[in-house]
Amino acid sequence: MTPRNGLDSLLRPEDSVLVLIDHQPYQLANLNSHEPQMVVNNTTGLAKAAKAFGVPTILTTVIADRGGKLFPQVTDVFPGQEVIDRTFINTWQDQAVVDAVKATGRKQLVIAGLWTEVCVAMPAIQALGEGWDVTVITDASGGVSVEAHEVAIRRMVAAGANVMTWLALAAEWQRDWARTEHSEDLTAVIRDHAGGSGIAFLWEQQLLNTPVPVAAG
Repeated sequence: MTPRNGLDSLLRPEDSVLVLIDHQPYQLANLNSHEPQMVVNNTTGLAKAAKAFGVPTILTTVIADRGGKLFPQVTDVFPGQEVIDRTFINTWQDQAVVDAVKATGRKQLVIAGLWTEVCVAMPAIQALGEGWDVTVITDASGGVSVEAHEVAIRRMVAAGANVMTWLALAAEWQRDWARTEHSEDLTAVIRDHAGGSGIAFLWEQQLLNTPVPVAAG
């Protein structure tokens, strides 16, 4: 396996395309590898980061009339965008999804979904075999158990996948704070979805706007 290293191996927003897979009520109901609300939060943060950087995002569900619609926190980020509903469990066997990804012209394929061991692992492994540069966002994904999630991650890494968390991805897309065109939008995402980091930012803003006490003369 070719080692993934060097500057060119880092993810770039202009080369990335995000696919969010099956973030639906049925899958969430048996999510046991992560705290469910954190997965909703992380997926929403990931979606907002992609939008902030202009990264094309493909939304897809499996049999939504039975499994439920995509989380509204995610679809609200992309109002009016079509959600591709599939019958294939393996997203990468659904031609509509593959065509949508290819139409972007991007080569860095970023995937997150429920469950990791099924609906993430299958498309990731197939796409890797077809020559795609695949990154799996582990904390916007989850499995039916800790073991299922972790075994799936090991399986995908062995197949050549890159793995990251959503905030690490956002930082990699930003890369340089001198690039200010996306920094305001990214800061809003961090404030709303990055927990303590967001609160610390608000605190920093409070301190910067607090007048320095003047000692009585």
